[in-house]
Formats: sequence, structure tokens, C-alpha cells
Amino acid sequence: MKARYINPYTDFGFKKLFGEEASKDLLIDFLNQLLPAHHNIVTLTFKNPEQLGAARGDRRAIFDIHCENEKGDKFIVEMQKAKIKFFKDRSVFYTTFPIKEQAEKGDWDFKLNPVYCVAILDFKYDDDREQKSYMSSVQLKDQYCQTFYNKLTYIFVEMPRFTKPEHELENHFDKWLYFLKHMEDFDKIPDILNEKIFIKGFEIARIANFNEKQLIEYEDSLKKYRDLKGVVDTSFEEGEKIGLEKGIKKGIEKGIEKGKEEGIEIGRKEERIAMAKKLKENGIEIEIIAQASGLSREEIENL
Repeated sequence: MKARYINPYTDFGFKKLFGEEASKDLLIDFLNQLLPAHHNIVTLTFKNPEQLGAARGDRRAIFDIHCENEKGDKFIVEMQKAKIKFFKDRSVFYTTFPIKEQAEKGDWDFKLNPVYCVAILDFKYDDDREQKSYMSSVQLKDQYCQTFYNKLTYIFVEMPRFTKPEHELENHFDKWLYFLKHMEDFDKIPDILNEKIFIKGFEIARIANFNEKQLIEYEDSLKKYRDLKGVVDTSFEEGEKIGLEKGIKKGIEKGIEKGKEEGIEIGRKEERIAMAKKLKENGIEIEIIAQASGLSREEIENL
């Protein structure tokens, strides 16, 4: 069964929902859920998403969406589909462009307008941090955790951490995330999203409304998204397997050392056989299983 609505994680889908003049009110409504009240947006102007360096040959940046509000506040809005190396560095680098473009010729007092980098992530960007909230707001602080500079803000929304079912949605922002996360799976508008702003979003996202050119562009964008996800998922699976094998080897070394120290025997053969079966089911190499279980290679192969 084909989806009724677009996948918003695709380049085409994200820009269709948030990056066109016809859908600008959706972007304003979404951003206003993230911003402090005194920065709420009334109007937005889209800017060129391609940012060039100061000199020929300098590295450029291409944003998904680049815009500013009626006060001159700058917004970079991005959909990040896969975890990349130096993700935080990339985010900081991108914000240098709307900062530098504010420089004025001649006498200038260096006063800057606020810059916001809003990234919707289809991955967890930091698995080690203690706080597991699906939204992070980051500013520059001093050693006393006092805000040093409040005009540069990074907002990261980690979609995999948003797991609320429909009956647990608490506010308008929760509804936005629920809308984005499950859009491709909806076959009709759920009652909880039966609001003017979301109804318009569903109408924009309805694939049946696309012309032939838009359909081709969307299918191409969807294929690229699925190919990318396939590569990333495969690499994570391989990484987990390698990590498991390394962990088992390390565990064996520690276990043998501790066993020698405390004079603990490996245990009954039945337990070692059960352990070996489990490791074999998970595709662990026979040599590693032999070290862990104390069984011979022949015994393991015959399990």
C-alpha cells in the first residue's frame, strides 16, 4: 500500500512543508514553539540557502532553510537524516555565515542580531549525555553556568527520542513532533491533529496533489533517503557486531584474571554449552566462543 502523505525526512518533503512561500505559516508556527516568547515570529523572509565564503575558493555552506524574521533575527533550519562525524563542529561552522553577513562597512559598533540554528535530527547526536530529553537548547555559558552570550542558540530535536503515543501528547509542540514522525504512516488525519495548521500541513503533504514533475522529484528524494538510511543502518549493525566481539574478548580476559585470583572454576559444562549456543546464534566467531566457553571447536560446530 502506497503512502498517502510524504516522508518529511526527505529533502523534497522537508522543503515542501517548511521551505516554500505557501507553507511559511507552518514554519512560523513550528519555530514559535521553540523560541522564548520575546522572540516569537510574526513574519519570515526566506533568504538564499547557499552561502559563499568571503573570498573565491573559501568553503561555502548550503542550508535546507535560511530565513529571518521582522526583527532581523536569523534562522538556519535543517533536517539531518544521518549522523555525521564532527556534527557539532559543522553546526558551529554553519552559524558563522549569518553572523559574518551582519558586518557593516565603515564605522560599526559590532552589535549583532540573534542567530538560531534549529536542527531536526533523525538520529541521537550524543548517546553519552545524561539528559535524555528529545530537545536540547544550547548557548555559550561561563564556568558558573551563567549565560555569557544569549544571541547564538542551537536547538537540536532528536526524533528517535520522541516516543510519545497519541494519548500522551501534552502540548502543541508534542503534536508537531507526532505529526512529523508519523506523517508517512497516516492514512487519514487523526483527531488530535484536527487543527487548522496541521490540516494545512496534511494538504501540502498529500502526494495526490503533486504534479508529474513534483512526483518525480519526490520519488528521487525518497530513494536517496532510503539508500542513505540503508547504508547507515548496515554500518551500525556491523559496528555493533564488532563491538560485541571486542567486548567479549575483553570480558574473557578480565574473567580469566579474576577467576585465577579468586580460584573460581569456569562452571558446569551444561552452562558453558548454553552460553556457547547463545554466542553462536549471534554470529560470534568460533575461536572467540571457544575462549569464552572452554569448549573445543568441534563441540561448538556440533551445537
